[in-house]
Order: sequence, then C-alpha cells, then structure tokens
Amino acid sequence: MLGIIITGHGGFASGLAKAMEQILGEQPYVAAIDFPKSSTTSKLEHQLAEAMSAVEQGDGVVFLTDLLGGTPFRVASLLSMAAPKREVITGTNLQLLLEMLLERDGLSVSEFRVQALACGHRGLTSLADEMSKEHQAETALVEEGI
Repeated sequence: MLGIIITGHGGFASGLAKAMEQILGEQPYVAAIDFPKSSTTSKLEHQLAEAMSAVEQGDGVVFLTDLLGGTPFRVASLLSMAAPKREVITGTNLQLLLEMLLERDGLSVSEFRVQALACGHRGLTSLADEMSKEHQAETALVEEGI
C-alpha cells in the first residue's frame, strides 16, 4: 500500500487530515505535516523524512502538497527525487485526497499520479456547470424517448 504524506502551509495538512478522518475514518500509512509560519525549511525536511519512514510500506510514498513552488512542495520534491517510488502531487484538494485514499491499494506511484491528476481536475467544477450537465442528461433521455 502506498504511503501518503499531506503537507502544506499553515494548518493545511492537519485540516485536510481531520476532514478526511471525519468522512473516511482513520486511514493507515497517512501522515499530515503542517508548515506553520514559525517553522523552518530544515525542520520541515526533517519532519517529512520522519513521516516517510513512518508511512513507507515498500510500495512507495506520495506527497500531496498545497501550492506549486511553495516550500512544502520544494522540500517534498527534493526528498522525492532522492529515491525511486516517490511522487509529488500539488494543488491537492479534499476530493482528490478522499478518492485516492480509496484507490491507492495496488497502484504504483506513477499510476497514482495519473489517477490523482484526473481526480483533482474532476473535483474542480461549479454549480452552474454541474446543473448544465444534469440538464443535458435529462434532455438526452427525452430525445431518446426514455
């Protein structure tokens, strides 16, 4: 099973982890590492390295970060490039986290990456777009005579 490390600025990681636990319950091999204003890059690197040791089960580790180019992303990227079977996904949202936790068993880190990106894009939508899809589906049923 892939290990998952959520990291980001402020309370991003712990907030996502709390929401995840509320919806799915406690999940194995998941760590949440916040990067508060009072922290340092060195401290974050140490925390992420410790988290990797805790969640790694032999299949790989995926870092889910908040912001492309931010310190959590950069530190996770450096750790990821240091060994095989590691990936970094950025722009993480709750839908991506929840769906991918349910799908991670049996996936390689590269398969996880591909599915996570598709999931993240699917999760970014609007009420107007969703209502339009529903209307189009209803119209198609009427046109088909159902």
